[in-house]
Amino acid sequence: MIRLIGYFFGIGAFLLLGVAGAAALYLGVVTKDLPDYEVLAKYSPPVTTRFHAGNGALMAEYARERRLYLPIQAIPDRVKAAFISAEDKNFYQHPGVDITGLARAIAVNLQNFGSGRRPVGASTITQQVAKNFLLSSDQTIDRKVKEAILSFRIEQAYSKDRILELYLNEIFFGLNSYGIAGAALTYFDKSVTELTIAETAYLAALPKGPANYHPFRKTEAAIERRNWVIDRMVENGYVTKADGEEAKKQPLGVNPRRGGAHLFASDFFAEEVRRQIIQKYGDNALYEGGLSVRTSLDPRLQIAARKALQAGLLSYDERRGFHGPVKTIEIGGDWGEPLGAVTAFSDVPEWKLAVVLSVDAQGAEIGIQPEKEASGKIVAERVTGHISTKNMQWAYRSANGDRKSAKSPEGVFGAGDVVYVEPLPEKGEYRLRQPPKVQGGLVAMDPQTGRVLAMVGGFSYGQSEFNRATQAMRQPGSSFKPFVYAAALDNGYTPASVILDAPIEIVAGGQVWRPENYGGGSAGPSTLRLGIEKSRNLMTVRLANDMGMNLVAEYAERFGIYDKMPPLLAMSLGSGETTVLRLVSAYSVLANGGKQIKPSLIDRIQDRYGKTIFRHEDRTCDNCNAGDWQSQEEPVLTDNREQVLDPMTSYQITSMMEGVVLRGTAAGKIKLDRPVAGKTGTTNDEKDAWFVGYTPDMVAGLYLGFDNPAPLGRGATGGSLAVPIFNDFMTEAVKGTRPSKFVVPEGMSMVAVNRKTGMAAQEGEPDTIIEAFKPGTGPADTFSVIGGLDQYVPPEEILKNSPQANQAVTSGSNGLF
Repeated sequence: MIRLIGYFFGIGAFLLLGVAGAAALYLGVVTKDLPDYEVLAKYSPPVTTRFHAGNGALMAEYARERRLYLPIQAIPDRVKAAFISAEDKNFYQHPGVDITGLARAIAVNLQNFGSGRRPVGASTITQQVAKNFLLSSDQTIDRKVKEAILSFRIEQAYSKDRILELYLNEIFFGLNSYGIAGAALTYFDKSVTELTIAETAYLAALPKGPANYHPFRKTEAAIERRNWVIDRMVENGYVTKADGEEAKKQPLGVNPRRGGAHLFASDFFAEEVRRQIIQKYGDNALYEGGLSVRTSLDPRLQIAARKALQAGLLSYDERRGFHGPVKTIEIGGDWGEPLGAVTAFSDVPEWKLAVVLSVDAQGAEIGIQPEKEASGKIVAERVTGHISTKNMQWAYRSANGDRKSAKSPEGVFGAGDVVYVEPLPEKGEYRLRQPPKVQGGLVAMDPQTGRVLAMVGGFSYGQSEFNRATQAMRQPGSSFKPFVYAAALDNGYTPASVILDAPIEIVAGGQVWRPENYGGGSAGPSTLRLGIEKSRNLMTVRLANDMGMNLVAEYAERFGIYDKMPPLLAMSLGSGETTVLRLVSAYSVLANGGKQIKPSLIDRIQDRYGKTIFRHEDRTCDNCNAGDWQSQEEPVLTDNREQVLDPMTSYQITSMMEGVVLRGTAAGKIKLDRPVAGKTGTTNDEKDAWFVGYTPDMVAGLYLGFDNPAPLGRGATGGSLAVPIFNDFMTEAVKGTRPSKFVVPEGMSMVAVNRKTGMAAQEGEPDTIIEAFKPGTGPADTFSVIGGLDQYVPPEEILKNSPQANQAVTSGSNGLF
């Protein structure tokens, strides 16, 4: 018997050694290609990039995986407790693999063998970290063995808190959200510190299978799983039974957070910043880099700019009639369903889609598009309203030209037509609206820094994502003229220099060009001031011709209006193409005293670790961070920007453009409590209407025009269309700010001159103006006119508006005669 026992013991020992050897050999093979778990120390997951407005408000988020990385110290204990209860209740006790839990899972799976039930897992949080970070998701024995080995090693190398931190920041929650911070925002639009017990439990239920517990498609299963997690939290002592029961009574309350722009009216601005980030750093930096981008956007000014431009576009569009309904639907049964399927502009919340239910001579009965739940389900309530004749009379005229003007609502639309409406203060009353076909762009800028404070790229981003403030290349027309005059003032001319305003023809390459003033006619010899105030084309062409277009082109490029401007005379009238942003930047140089600026929508960019990698402000202040005051001089902000225009020239052209607002093409249309300078612009055939203007503290510019350039109509000038929009915006923009004046540079002399002749005025002489002159210059002692004649013009045509020009006949100055 002893020999027999020894025999069996030997065999058993031999088999045990064989199994141990085979196991060792297997483990050696398996562990040979194990990933390096030390990479977890350098974990750098894809993180959401966030854009913020100038006041810190969240503006937009961009990510392939919506994730915000949170250190374990920033994650509330309740959140940690929920995930530990749901996934690994012995997390803080086991060495990486929960032997007890594994044995329990094996027993349950054996018991359920052949029942068709899904096998129960026993992976710990550490094992899930090993799988998610270092291994594939293959359901094989090899992968499970590797997972267990890595778990033991990870537990030896890292603390429990570090492992939990990796887990909570990496796991997928569905709806393209990763990590607990991203999931809290995506599902509940909250930070993790604001989550309730029920919300925390639901998020803890999701890693097991987000699709299985979808909040809208599988609501019952989601609630059941959430309540199971709550029960585990109560069982493990993290939540009281009373609180747990109360939490289980709560609905899921999921409120999905939309992506893209979050700040109202910021869509065009955010999209332009997005393009710049991609251009500067690439796609991966934007969608995975976790950048924090502080933009220059002022939310208050942005809303004011949107409102002003939209009102101007609608005013023009409605004066030209009704384009027709958005769509026509069947209303025989439930009109809410087909109307709910029509897509409305998400960024024009003031408007609603409505279907015409009936129409008569007194107006139209309408049904308002039903509201939708977060799931997309249409709310059952049906709201109706009324459009009276006075709130739709503008639509009696057809903008399509396919019918004559209607005389009542019955001639405008019929039952089933889908239209836009805007609620009025009177209950149940609405105003008929329509998306305009005319478009435009507006930019507001700080002239001292180049920070773009507001940008609107069209009527609606939902209607068209094309940004007309930065992407549309348009002819600036007469709004380019100030730079022709600035070049002249910088090169020997004065505001009182006299140019001939008379017909001219230019012959080049066998072609004859005969420019004309808007509205025709000419004023004879006139000062530079009058030329810019009244926007005289003929004077501008003669001035550019006298200086030479090479000089004008140099200044246009120096101001950044064009990259390479052809030195052609027609370019002096703004026939080249540029953008609103470029032109506003150029006017900012005039407003700030001639300092070059770099327009910027971005103030600062920080990487995921908070390190600043870009800052727009490049001025330096050596003593601004002194520890204490020891009677030293005040710190000075060193401005190294290039001086691209003489400050005295800058003031002269600003003074002349103040005249545009007071007496010229914008007269009577700008009503601010402070000085304003600016210039209108109207292109050939009235295809574009411009105005760019500024106070001492802000520059704003805009244009209106069709995307496919077409005439806006007779009289559609910068003064009639663009100036009122500028006034509306600036009126709101300057509210609450202290008025300031344009500063006259030291050394300039102020002299009274005759408006017409530019000569020094005698005391008591009528029709005079105070003009600014640089040192060594002043009004002419004799009347002289700049600009030769290229064709014969009768003397009486030249002299009829200026008897003083008779003196020029005898002097023959500047080759006029």
